[in-house]
Order: sequence, then C-alpha cells, then structure tokens
Amino acid sequence: MATHFVAEEKDLADGQHIIVDVEGRSIGLYRLDGEFYALHNYCPHEGAPLCKGPVCGTTLPSSVYEYRFGREGEIIRCPWHGWEFEIKTGKSLVNEKVRTRRYKVEVENGKVGIVI
Repeated sequence: MATHFVAEEKDLADGQHIIVDVEGRSIGLYRLDGEFYALHNYCPHEGAPLCKGPVCGTTLPSSVYEYRFGREGEIIRCPWHGWEFEIKTGKSLVNEKVRTRRYKVEVENGKVGIVI
C-alpha cells in the first residue's frame, strides 16, 4: 500500500471536497469537522459518479406527520437516483449491506494523501 499525496491541507476548507484521480481510480476527498475522508466516486447502485452528487443532510427518525432534518454536511446523495451514503463510513442510509468503498487518508506536513 502506498500513500498518494493529492492536496494541501490548507487548500481544502471544512465542508469542501474535491475529486482526484489516483492510479486510475476516481476518488472524492472530503473535509468534515477538520478530518479528511475519501470515498470511491462510484455509486454501488448503478455506477453513477457518486461524489458529483450534493453533500447534504437527511431526514431523521420522527413521529407521524413530523419531518426532522439533520446531519447537514455528513451525507453524499447520488446524483442519478438519490441514494444516500455517510461520508465518514461509506455506508448506505437505507441498507446496511450496501456501501461505497472508503480509503484511508493520511496527513503529513500539511499534505493530504490517500492510501491505496
């Protein structure tokens, strides 16, 4: 496994993301609450470019006729069919067996690297 440095820590503000290519793989690099996360830019449902979808929140469990919204900035929504995934874990919000691939991220001397 090798670390591929793809960005400078200072160039990616909290709540922002970029899409990079590492060894022929398209990967979304996200910064949330000061931490970095990397997801494969591929939706397991039908192969959409997942990381081109909106970063958003989602509805939370609530009573009948009550709609609560939360987790703002923690969810990526597929641009084709709206499937939602946690950025921090890659897990689907609908089916715990479905997930997108997550990559380890390392920060060294202000440089952000993805481990492949």
